[in-house]
Amino acid sequence: MASDQKFVDFVLEQIENAGEITAKKMFGEYGIYAEGKIFGLVCDNQLFIKPTTAGRAFIGNVVEAPPYPSAKPSFLIEDKIEDRQWLSELVRVTVKELPEAKVKKKKKG
Repeated sequence: MASDQKFVDFVLEQIENAGEITAKKMFGEYGIYAEGKIFGLVCDNQLFIKPTTAGRAFIGNVVEAPPYPSAKPSFLIEDKIEDRQWLSELVRVTVKELPEAKVKKKKKG
């Protein structure tokens, strides 16, 4: 089941205070980016955050699940998705720990 644009918009509104947030459609689902780094996915109208040490410490009682079949487990955010302040802070601590986005080289034509 592909994610609903309304749910993606809701997630983006919830984390709008966490920096420059964007979403890109990918295979019927969405990648969520902050400052150019992918930190989460919206799949089947559920929010998944990349696992980091800081994110795990911030969340405490973590629920992990794969966002799609054969994917590595990510943090599944359910109970606190409506807590804007909490969710924005989770995004900030997660993005801070992720490596810088790789610059793609242009292919020579």
